[in-house]
Amino acid sequence: MLKDLIASYAGVEMSSGSLFYKGFVPSEDSEYVKRFKRAGLNIFGKTATPEFGITPSTEPELTGPCRNPWDPLRSPGGSSGGASAAVAAGIVPMASASDGGGSIRVPASCTGLFGLKPTRGRVPSGPDLPDGWFGFIAEHVVSRTVRDSAHMLDCLQGNYPGQLLRIASPVKTYAAAIEAKPKKLKIAYSLDPALGETLHADCQAGVLETVKLLESLGHTCEEVRLPIHKEEFIYAYTVLVCSEMAATLKEGERVLGRKGKAADFEARTWALMKLGRSFNGGDVANAVWTMAQFSRQWMTFFEPYDALLTSTLGELPIAVGGLRPTPQEMIELKALSYLPIGFIAKQKDFVLKAGRRVYQYCSQTMPANVTGQPSMSVPLHWNAQGIPVGMMFTGRFGEENVLLSLAAQLEQAKPWAGKRPPIHAGGSV
Repeated sequence: MLKDLIASYAGVEMSSGSLFYKGFVPSEDSEYVKRFKRAGLNIFGKTATPEFGITPSTEPELTGPCRNPWDPLRSPGGSSGGASAAVAAGIVPMASASDGGGSIRVPASCTGLFGLKPTRGRVPSGPDLPDGWFGFIAEHVVSRTVRDSAHMLDCLQGNYPGQLLRIASPVKTYAAAIEAKPKKLKIAYSLDPALGETLHADCQAGVLETVKLLESLGHTCEEVRLPIHKEEFIYAYTVLVCSEMAATLKEGERVLGRKGKAADFEARTWALMKLGRSFNGGDVANAVWTMAQFSRQWMTFFEPYDALLTSTLGELPIAVGGLRPTPQEMIELKALSYLPIGFIAKQKDFVLKAGRRVYQYCSQTMPANVTGQPSMSVPLHWNAQGIPVGMMFTGRFGEENVLLSLAAQLEQAKPWAGKRPPIHAGGSV
């Protein structure tokens, strides 16, 4: 099943979760889809995504909310929420997914699945679109097993003519990596809330339990503080994503041959597009520089370690509707549409306030999108109420083989593939 975003499938509608794109049919496959076909997979359906993949909860107004098979009152995450719900419910063993701020790892955590975001450039983007969100976006799958993710990465990875970012292919296959016992690893771990204000007690418990498991397997674990300046990171990341949203509107108008208007989009999306248009070239360049400086500091901190362990999320899977704008926020979002662009650009406090709830929820995932490192959510913990709590491991650039080998070892030590969501009243799962 294909996520209804980025993955162009010739002859099949791709709405990107948006009324604006409803009815749009790509004329050619993206390279990502070509590789699925080449691998012999049967593509038979699309999965839901929030409008343009901008929220970590899959509740587009176009199709309605997607629900978590483990608890239908909770979200399966986003933006690959439809994919994770389909796999967790047993419809398919794996489904396509993409990750620009956690959108593979967040839904994997919410639904008790394995989700690996590959290294930047590992799975080629294009040829119809550039590398999305300043290179933050990576495509792969969510899956029930490490095996399926590893074999799929073997099928998806590798360069092609015209590829913008090229990295060396692995010396051995990822299928071979999961058969090899991992060497003794030095793993940093942290209970910092990172981009959030707090870290849920169940997330903390999951990390500490995982540390014990890792040490029992012979690995060395060391607690660390994360080198991240929260407000600087949030503001720069938001400037870049909003700028991309403004470009998405402009590109959509070109492709569809018509002007977009507020009624074509959800209020939050339109506000982010308007906000993106308010930043000038200097604002965007400063945000790029901020992220480059963050990446240098982060990679220097990372140098002594083979991997970093944190919880995937700062909280438990959020309730359906938990990230929707409140009535007061809706008033503010709609008012934003009528403010002068020059005035909007100066509202740094508004930018920080608007994103606070999302950054609290996805407090751990975004740094790896900025640095381009591989990062995976592993379903190692369920709380007392039976809700999945994913554990996230981030590795060195280009070292998916190390992460996959470790994941296979953890899967053998603490199997999860046999866990299934409960059957809920009414026969739905």
